[in-house]
Amino acid sequence: MTTQPEISVPSTSTSTTKKPYTIYNITLRLPLRTFTLQKRYSDFTTLHTTLTSQAGAPPPASLPPKSYFSSTTSSPALAESRRIGLQTYLQTLNSHSDDRWRSTSAWRSFLNLPSTSNTTHPNRHAPLSRTQQQPITDPVVWLDYHRDLKSQLHSARLQLTKRDQATSGQAQHECSAEAKKHLIKASSMITALDSGLKALANDTWGREKLGDGEMRRRRDLVSAAQKEREGLENLGNAMVAKNALDGAIAHATQGDKDRLLLNGGGAADPHDAGSGGPRKPAFAAAKGRVLGKESDRTRALDNQGVLQLQQQLMREQDQDVDVLAAAVARQKQIGMEIQDELVLQKDLLGLLDEDVDRVQGKMDVARKRIGKIR
Repeated sequence: MTTQPEISVPSTSTSTTKKPYTIYNITLRLPLRTFTLQKRYSDFTTLHTTLTSQAGAPPPASLPPKSYFSSTTSSPALAESRRIGLQTYLQTLNSHSDDRWRSTSAWRSFLNLPSTSNTTHPNRHAPLSRTQQQPITDPVVWLDYHRDLKSQLHSARLQLTKRDQATSGQAQHECSAEAKKHLIKASSMITALDSGLKALANDTWGREKLGDGEMRRRRDLVSAAQKEREGLENLGNAMVAKNALDGAIAHATQGDKDRLLLNGGGAADPHDAGSGGPRKPAFAAAKGRVLGKESDRTRALDNQGVLQLQQQLMREQDQDVDVLAAAVARQKQIGMEIQDELVLQKDLLGLLDEDVDRVQGKMDVARKRIGKIR
């Protein structure tokens, strides 16, 4: 079950338009960030009507009544009473056991939430269904969707790591299937993010365009995610090929290995060929070993002793390779953990950058208002 966002309406403000009206500041607290929306009372009435239409039943809470004899801009007590009523309305919908109102597009659009932040029913569609129905047209939802994409890639990487550490064929197969599932979802989400980015760039949905720098940053995010997905897919294919090769080597018989070592292609003894006897090893047919190639360890050994010494050296080399492989595997795991931490820090810096941009925008608006007052 996905954790519901914390919703509150902590304060109100008055618009600076020619005909002022009351603005209700809605604060949403998500696991990784907090943001504020500004709505007027008419937005709430439209939401209530749309929820009733889409869900097939009125919401379990009612809006505070409209006042025809006084205005919230001139009556602080009425504005505070309505603020409390609107906060209760939103919190009741957010915490109600029946999620059919939270599952509507009206609720998600009103709070600028992606489908993954408020869908709790186990039979609902996954986040991919949102892009199959309509493009991503909200910059905030785009960032949330990109965060879901990073989660899919992270899960795929973890499954590939488990597959590399698995000792049984069944466990390796299960990890490969899970990794492939996450990569397929990631591919669909990359396509959706790219389409949504084009829609935001063209401003085809009547929303405010993003700046050129932000558009470049988001294109870089999509490109980096695509490269990461391709790298993980290539890594999975390499693991499958390595397992196939290891299986072929494991099924090779000891006789195959002996023939590879002993039958070096030398000529057999003609007496053995005439009598139909077994063929002698190539080095046994030679008149003697080349003394110039001898070492202190092999000079006192016969041919069989040299063969046993060679096999012992090969076993020792195999053990050294196993130790080296274990050390490389540890370094690989440490590197992947460092990469995960860097990705997390990069996401946190991106959120900080968004908060700075938002605060900068508010400061610009405040400066303009101060300029008008002067």
